[in-house]
Amino acid sequence: MSKSFSFVRSGVAPLRGLNLASMKDPRVSVRAALGALLLLNIVAALILFKPWGGSADDLERRIAVMQQQLPQQKAALERTRALVKTVEKARAEGDKFMAKYMLSGRTAFSSILGELDQAAAHVTLKPRESQYAVEPIDGSDMLGMMTISASYEGEYTNLTKFINALDRSPRFVIIDSLQAAPQPVGKVVNVTFKLKTFVKDETGGLQ
Repeated sequence: MSKSFSFVRSGVAPLRGLNLASMKDPRVSVRAALGALLLLNIVAALILFKPWGGSADDLERRIAVMQQQLPQQKAALERTRALVKTVEKARAEGDKFMAKYMLSGRTAFSSILGELDQAAAHVTLKPRESQYAVEPIDGSDMLGMMTISASYEGEYTNLTKFINALDRSPRFVIIDSLQAAPQPVGKVVNVTFKLKTFVKDETGGLQ
């Protein structure tokens, strides 16, 4: 037992001696000193050259470039402002046009037909049957095209006066076609007008 115990102690002592010797090795000290010196040089270079902010010459060049670009940026801003004014003006004019010439889809037929009958009575035309249909316009959920078919009976000369009255109407009404059928007796003709007009519905009920 005593021999085994003394063998273990004699084996540990050399290991401790090697560790202390490696720590006292002059090459290790030189490497540590060189590493510290390199670190100090890097820190000094960063402080001197300031790569994150640029030198004074770099900053002056950047300022000069920005001053050259400033008139161009101002001109672009003025063009954008002018474009905005143009768009706003066009939108206001469009709203005025729709308010003046486009009727609501709920009342367009009765309003236009009432004006047609009034004009027909003024030139002595007799109203006959009438009907209408509304179709939505692609790309819009509030505008539609109303097609009105209205028939009248009277003399040809009065029919000409009626057409002239339609041309002078303040409504945005398009005469798409007309069909005239003369009667066997007298100068009376039956005329069927096919009219078209734009209507609007803010609720989107035309779709």
